[in-house]
Amino acid sequence: MTESIYSNLTQLGGQTALPASPEEAMLERVRNPQADVDYTVRFTAPEFTSLCPMTGQPDFAHIVIDYVPGDWLVESKSLKLFLGAFRNHGAFHEDCTITIARRLVAELAPRWLRIGGYWYPRGGIPIDVFWQTGAQPAGVWTPDQGVPPYRGRG
Repeated sequence: MTESIYSNLTQLGGQTALPASPEEAMLERVRNPQADVDYTVRFTAPEFTSLCPMTGQPDFAHIVIDYVPGDWLVESKSLKLFLGAFRNHGAFHEDCTITIARRLVAELAPRWLRIGGYWYPRGGIPIDVFWQTGAQPAGVWTPDQGVPPYRGRG
């Protein structure tokens, strides 16, 4: 039997505990079988949670990740567990958003990645955090992230 590109996955297909922290979370990747084509992959996490590092109160965000893969794809269950590991992690909105993006870039080496962190208000002020690795590759269609400016997001 030949080895599949999925052979190295350890979290998919079984029960996997939520990691205790983002640092402990293992992002898994698989070879991109369509690496010769530029296309966009979008992950949306409308119920992302973390903790305020000062008060311990929960913070909530709608996270949208767009990337143009190179040789690697992120395995979605490992991404879900990674994002879930922020649930008990104390960090400011900016730190959480950029940590997610930088970790994905380090693991996947995508051709392009963009993240939008649309945070719900704390103290009456919503904080939205945006970052991308550079210019989007020419000819790749990526729709708007579809999250409107804050007006009572829900």
